[in-house]
Amino acid sequence: VLTAPDGESALEIYRKEGARIDLVILDLIMPGMGGRKLLRKLLEIDPPVKTLVSSGYSNDPIMSNCEAYGFKGVIKKPYRIEDLSDALQDLLGRKL
Repeated sequence: VLTAPDGESALEIYRKEGARIDLVILDLIMPGMGGRKLLRKLLEIDPPVKTLVSSGYSNDPIMSNCEAYGFKGVIKKPYRIEDLSDALQDLLGRKL
């Protein structure tokens, strides 16, 4: 697991480590660059990048139609570890 304190740091990590990263979880609201903008940049680097969007703002259109924005899945806050596990299994195609 790799973590980043903000969008810019996450982008730099992906540039360095992208080949080793199976999945990215992005929050819609992050310091600096938000999840939507960061996803656009990740897609420029790696079009098949697997991304989950996470947010507590369930009324955001991205949360109800994440694929239209380029995300592969969604996990709504607050979530339980079982919810996260299910979302990861759906995207990675394997039991965790």
